[in-house]
Amino acid sequence: GAKLLLHGLCSNTTVKTLDLKGNNLRTVGAEALGKLLRQNKSIRSLILEWNSLGVWEEGFSFFCQGLGANNVLRRLDLRNNQINHQGAGELAMALKQNASLQELDLRWNNIGLLGGRALLNCLQSNKTLKRLELAGNNVPSDILKAVEQAMNHNQDRQTILDETQNRTCILTKEVLSLKDEKTKQFMDLMDTIDKQREEIARSGRMSAARASQLQEALDEQHSIMNSLRAKLQMTEAALALSEQKVHNLGELLNATKQEQTSMAERHFTELQQQKQEGADREGKLLRDLSAASDKNLLLRNQVDELEKKCKVQQDQLFQVKQDLTNTTVELKLRAVQAEERLEMEKRRFKQSLEDMESLRLKEVDHMAQHIEATERSMQDRIQRLEAIRIALEEELSRVKAAALTERGQAEEELIKVRNQARLEEQQRLEHLEEKLRLMTESRDEAQNCCLKQKQMVAEAQAKANQLSLHADGLRRRLEELQQDLNSKEEEKVTEVNKVKVELQEQIGHLQAERTAQEGLREKIAALERQLKALSSNHREALLDKESEISMLLEKLRMKEADISRMREEEAQRASFLQNAIMAYVQGSPLGTHGSRK
Repeated sequence: GAKLLLHGLCSNTTVKTLDLKGNNLRTVGAEALGKLLRQNKSIRSLILEWNSLGVWEEGFSFFCQGLGANNVLRRLDLRNNQINHQGAGELAMALKQNASLQELDLRWNNIGLLGGRALLNCLQSNKTLKRLELAGNNVPSDILKAVEQAMNHNQDRQTILDETQNRTCILTKEVLSLKDEKTKQFMDLMDTIDKQREEIARSGRMSAARASQLQEALDEQHSIMNSLRAKLQMTEAALALSEQKVHNLGELLNATKQEQTSMAERHFTELQQQKQEGADREGKLLRDLSAASDKNLLLRNQVDELEKKCKVQQDQLFQVKQDLTNTTVELKLRAVQAEERLEMEKRRFKQSLEDMESLRLKEVDHMAQHIEATERSMQDRIQRLEAIRIALEEELSRVKAAALTERGQAEEELIKVRNQARLEEQQRLEHLEEKLRLMTESRDEAQNCCLKQKQMVAEAQAKANQLSLHADGLRRRLEELQQDLNSKEEEKVTEVNKVKVELQEQIGHLQAERTAQEGLREKIAALERQLKALSSNHREALLDKESEISMLLEKLRMKEADISRMREEEAQRASFLQNAIMAYVQGSPLGTHGSRK
């Protein structure tokens, strides 16, 4: 029945706990359990109390093989199963291979001294078992204490691993959040740059449209001038006809000479008035041109101020770079100091280990030389060894406390460095945002100035339309104004290009700063890895020391057993000698005489 049940559970994926307490499982049942542990991936708790599995050696070995291949089971109950030291050895081999079992209950079996040693030895390679119950197995107390120490060590190791996993998760989340923030900031910068480009393109289009309007106005003026020339030609033809009429009508001319002279004087006065008006208009135009030149000087001064601001911003960027280099140098110095401290601790630890080994060798030699001494010397040596053990335990506790304090200090330093880096990044981002705002304000001012200049040009063109009589001079002046406008537009384009180049340089600097920050994060991760490796080495060294102490305790216990055995042998010899002497005394003639009396 157990075979069929366990065969059906091999492919089950929902059962988490299996209780087979008191079912008298035999060899076939133990083999079926081994197969179940090999194939099933869902059972977390298995209770096999009161089944006498230790009686069937082959079945129990197969069960242990299945336990070694399982990576899912967390709790196993084997109480009252008549497991002897051989079965304990099989379980120890399985525990060396298993990496998931956390609780194992072996109470009320027949494990004994050899089984307890086998289980203790397997705990050196198994780091996942947290609870091991060995009560009622005739296991010595020192082995039970060593097992408890190993269990405590495994629990401490599991808690440390959980803490490290939680910290790594927190660090990864922080790194991801920082990356998201950086990407958002970069996208915001790119959006602002695109908007600025669009605004620049719009201003270019507007300037091109205005230039086309100016060109159309000039074309209209050209057409007007052509019409005036045609009218002049017509008037000249009419004058020629009038001259012919004058030659024909000479008499009429003599009569009308007086009238013509008077009319000529009138025309002369009118021409003088027109000349004066044209001179006045020319003076006004010259004044307007001087005002435009003054405005151009003001614009040039503003451009110089903008260039100075750009230089100041470049100096500020250079200072930011220097601050970054200083922070990187400080981080490197801190890392070097931490490494030196770790090397000093390693050296001290190695020296302490060497001293401990030398002391242990001396004590072993001393014990080997004086095995045949009296009970008092053995007791003194035992007391000395206990004092040394206490000192060793104190030194181990001190070393553990020092390692924990140093680890806490290193973690605090890392947290401080991270907080400083975050604050510096926030300050730099705020500074860059202020710079962008100033640049946009300066660009708006330049656009306003350009609009004012264009308005002035429009006013000049209106005045030029009014002064159609002085078209030739006005053409030259308009051409000069167009050249000035082209030069100003070119200057504006150059300024826009400069702003674009500066923005690209700032983006490059930001990317360089981002790469430097990523390098710093990688260095911090490397330091954390080194700290983890050093902590693991310290733990392994502590485990080795604890194993050595347990070995020394076992040797002491063996020697005490030898001493007790020697005492018993001496007591038996003394009793044999006493009996022999009594028999000899009773068999001698003196003994018979004394008995007769």
